[in-house]
Amino acid sequence: MYGGRARVQQRPQGVNLIAPRGTNFQSKLVGRPVWRDDVALTILIEDHLKPPAISMTTTPISAGAQRPRTSSGRRRLASARLPRFRAALALIFLTTVLACNGEPKQGAATGGTLVISTASDADYLFPPLIISTQGREIAEQIFEPLANIGDSLNVFGEAGFTPALADSWTWAPDSLSIAFHLNPGARWHDGKPVRARDVQFTIALCKNPDLASPIAPLLSEIDSVTVADSLTPVFWFKRRTSQQFYDAANVALIVPEHVYGAIPASRLAASPILRTPIGSGRFRFRRWVPNATIEIVSNREHYRAPAKLDRVIWTIAPSDFGAASTRFLAGEADFFSAVRASMLPQIAKSNTLRLIEYPGFKFGYMVFNMRDPANPRSPNPLFRNVTTRRALTMAIDRAALVRNVFDSLAIPSVGPTVRAMATTDTTIPQIPYDPQRAMQLLDSLGWRTGPDGFRARNGKKLAFSIMVPSSSMDRQRLAVLMQDQFKKIGVSVTIASVEPNIFEQQQHSHKFDTAIETWLADPSPGGIRESWGSAAAHTEGSKNYGDYANATFDSEVDSALAARSRPVARGLYSDAFRTLINDAPAIWLFEPRNMIGIQKRFHVAALRADAWWAHLADWYVPGNEQTARDRAGASPSDPVANTASSTPAGNK
Repeated sequence: MYGGRARVQQRPQGVNLIAPRGTNFQSKLVGRPVWRDDVALTILIEDHLKPPAISMTTTPISAGAQRPRTSSGRRRLASARLPRFRAALALIFLTTVLACNGEPKQGAATGGTLVISTASDADYLFPPLIISTQGREIAEQIFEPLANIGDSLNVFGEAGFTPALADSWTWAPDSLSIAFHLNPGARWHDGKPVRARDVQFTIALCKNPDLASPIAPLLSEIDSVTVADSLTPVFWFKRRTSQQFYDAANVALIVPEHVYGAIPASRLAASPILRTPIGSGRFRFRRWVPNATIEIVSNREHYRAPAKLDRVIWTIAPSDFGAASTRFLAGEADFFSAVRASMLPQIAKSNTLRLIEYPGFKFGYMVFNMRDPANPRSPNPLFRNVTTRRALTMAIDRAALVRNVFDSLAIPSVGPTVRAMATTDTTIPQIPYDPQRAMQLLDSLGWRTGPDGFRARNGKKLAFSIMVPSSSMDRQRLAVLMQDQFKKIGVSVTIASVEPNIFEQQQHSHKFDTAIETWLADPSPGGIRESWGSAAAHTEGSKNYGDYANATFDSEVDSALAARSRPVARGLYSDAFRTLINDAPAIWLFEPRNMIGIQKRFHVAALRADAWWAHLADWYVPGNEQTARDRAGASPSDPVANTASSTPAGNK
């Protein structure tokens, strides 16, 4: 994307590196220390190349003065102090600190096969129903929104957005409607043209309560979508908000009405047609063998440009992190997105692997279920009490947990958000680690310690379970350490390690006590409504797993969404986050440092903070660096070839 020059200084001698094209520098970092152990480095980035301004031609849909277009802008990503690393990691970073590669030289051959190793299968590849990160990674290659959000992740106005299915758009004079003009060359993967009715169908489907789409709360400000002509869907809004363009243009990936429209919304989730998705993106679907492999291939007929990679394969080791990481380290896979500290020495020794760090939008927490697991229609008498939740939160030493489990690859969370988000206020006080105060609060509620060291009230022991997915060793280790810390204040805790699909089912049906969850935050802070808003509570299939509802929180988020300036919105979102932190519907645990491992032959486009895969279609392997796997189909020694059928799962 944009070039830049970085000077890396190593004491006592200086080393200069030139950042390759494709490195997107968001800010000038002068004299920022990176490591302070065996190797001391300082990176100075000269932000002398600016991103180009984006211009667009629009056609008014009604008479009258047109609303001035928003100028493009960039958001400064919040920075976090990098902790100490071993010299091994320093050596990796010397060769990969600026590892993102951009456009190939003119005339150079591109292509390649990227094999991604993962321990979890996708839940769906149908955008309105997706919850899992794996599902998003793949579906966002197959399907497209109306416009792509920029790497700055701005959601206020339209600055930074670029055309996708829509090639232009027009605001009404009162800003209560936006008309999008679809690219006339856009086609579904079955050859049929993309039309305005597809956009209308998608939004109506996502808002349909019979489907129970998890993104429905994010579309609540959209009143309706009408069709002006075959290429012009018009979005109508209930009110003016600062992020209404984002809501319309980017929240929903558009799906074809002619493929999915004949199936009742209440039956779509169980339909086998969802196993063979048809989209409009730069990749098209090829196959899905559950718990084995998912493959997509370049869409050579894409109306803008085909994907540069020939194909991408997700090879799945169900619930087995060790097997998934071993495939990557052994060269059977090219990419791994869950690098752990224990893997760093082996990556350092490799001549073919590299490490790339990027700012992320993921955080982890332990959610309290406000419903009774034995009878989900009834409230949970234990966790409905805010004093109990606060006392349990005070029992947890989050800093110690993070150090023990993640070493230097994570930091304690700042709440239901991440530091990289522009609206995050890192000064909001957290509930402190104070086990003595926790015991006092539990005493005040009548929970008395018995001879066995555990608390009880009216003959009932203070006990609950922590549910974790068996695919995540990190969350299992967190649960064990938390179990010990809860025991110290007299709380009896058991651990339920379950298969990932069972983990999701139990969350959706509210049949759990607590669960350690990871969350990939939406670029919009308003996305918090998905998991904590009252509208998502009491709704099967929603992401509000704890069934949390707080009218004050809802009102504060609503006010933030209506704010017309970013500073005002930031203050209002801070109020909402403060309310949520004090109410303790969860224990906010960790924010990981995002590191991906990848084979060096791949030239990688910029990694977007909320989704490393956002520019996957622009990754490639130069022709002179391609291996047999890049140039041809899977060889007999390829683990994918041995475990996967070429028959789509939906047709079996």
